[in-house]
Amino acid sequence: MEITDKNEKIRINKYMSIAGVLSRRRADEAISNGEILLNGRVAVPGDKVGPGDEVIYQGKVVKNAGVKKVILAYNKPLGLVCTSKDADKNSIFRKLDYPEMLYYVGRLDQNSQGLLLLTNDGELANQIQKARNNHEKEYVVRVDKPLTADFVSGMRNGVTLEIEDDKNKEKLVRTTKKCAVKQIGRNTFSIILTEGINRQIRRMCEHFGYRVVYLKRIRVMNIRLGELAAGEYRELTAEEERTLRKLCGEK
Repeated sequence: MEITDKNEKIRINKYMSIAGVLSRRRADEAISNGEILLNGRVAVPGDKVGPGDEVIYQGKVVKNAGVKKVILAYNKPLGLVCTSKDADKNSIFRKLDYPEMLYYVGRLDQNSQGLLLLTNDGELANQIQKARNNHEKEYVVRVDKPLTADFVSGMRNGVTLEIEDDKNKEKLVRTTKKCAVKQIGRNTFSIILTEGINRQIRRMCEHFGYRVVYLKRIRVMNIRLGELAAGEYRELTAEEERTLRKLCGEK
């Protein structure tokens, strides 16, 4: 499968994503940092790539041909971070040792564990992470004191948080989307989110005076963690992948 068809041109960040080299967001950063060349010159935001164009990243030509798409379900252990292999000795990619270059879909912080999707399919990753698509992510959370009815109700109905606008680097105030919350123990609950604000669950709990002591993601859309051991990964089944792509709007 070719990345571009006939005389069609696509934005360079999308080109890098389809090629399985960088996510769109990381490609935008690489372009801003002057790390990508297009036909011998430094690429700029908004550049488009068509048949016959040459794109170079880290000294290597990004070939105009599709690659085998890989999607892994990975059980991220505590203590690891979602950064590139070279950036941190505790990077998940140092521990994973997978032969293909992958990137994560929806990060988990160092003190969180559980299901993380890893892929080289940038377009699929982009569709999963878009908040407007309302894709579900389910977590089990334990806090430092007993739950109350007010806490459960407040979490369900949305919490006002201050967030940073990535583009404008400004502080914004917004209310989280309503979500499903179910108490499953004295100090434990499950929560299903359809957005991805940084440290969202921890900050929502802090709003009500609670501290998260355990946070585990157990599902992303139709993909469940199941009995996968910490630090282990598996490829999705054909049926899981078909359903996942269908939920993301692929035909």
